[in-house]
Amino acid sequence: MPIIHAIVLGLVQGLSEFLPISSSGHLLLVPWLFGWDDFGGPDGDAIKKTFDVALHLGTFVAVLGYFRRDVITYVREGTLLLVNRKRPTTTDGKLAWFFVLSTVPAALVGAFFEDAIDERLGTPTIIAISLIVFGLLLGWADRMVGKRQLEQFGARDALVVGAAQALALNPGTSRSGITMTGARALGFDRDSAARISFVMSLPVIAGAVLFKTYGAITDGIPSGLYWPMVVGIVTSGISGLAAVWGTLRLIRTRSFTPFVVYRVAAGVLVLALIATGVRDGSA
Repeated sequence: MPIIHAIVLGLVQGLSEFLPISSSGHLLLVPWLFGWDDFGGPDGDAIKKTFDVALHLGTFVAVLGYFRRDVITYVREGTLLLVNRKRPTTTDGKLAWFFVLSTVPAALVGAFFEDAIDERLGTPTIIAISLIVFGLLLGWADRMVGKRQLEQFGARDALVVGAAQALALNPGTSRSGITMTGARALGFDRDSAARISFVMSLPVIAGAVLFKTYGAITDGIPSGLYWPMVVGIVTSGISGLAAVWGTLRLIRTRSFTPFVVYRVAAGVLVLALIATGVRDGSA
């Protein structure tokens, strides 16, 4: 894999993991659009998954670094809530376990349907349609008046937003986008919706990285992929940190409309390329 490809894919992963535009969809669309074939051959799928692990590791470090103080508080208070039942329950302690609860729906769906998702979803046509449909859904939810704060996040909210997160296993949906949509629909303000989405991503990304890293270690890192992986990790980490900071800064004064417009435009462009025969929609 050329280093420039690793840089581009690292930027794509870092930005699109936290912007509500779908990282998995863009990681498939960018090579398709430019005609890259870095993961061809009989072991292509395994190599691609190994590289994806590297990119997700970078974004995990980025969001963990940004929310490090919150994470330390959640881990401490959540642990104390579990081991010391006589201690008064704190808001942070409850939030910690609600965030854990929110990961259950996606974990169950992924465990039982991962192969079916990999085989049947992820084509450019489905990604384009998903970008449009779930982008419009985000726009609809964002028009609702939301005043609830992060501290009001409860068990019901965790299950509802967690169920929405399971939809993100379909490339093109966007994990951050659908969880922000769910949180906005439940009445949370934009800043709280984004923070819920970002903190929820930590156990999900960590679980995916640990699970896939085991497979990568078992299979071994393919020859020639070591440095592209290192570059991809660094690039996705830096761009991911910028995306988290930029998203939170943007939505404090503006709506999610720019992301909705981008998603619809990108989806229409992909469908146009397919309709005109420039690119194959089933690739």
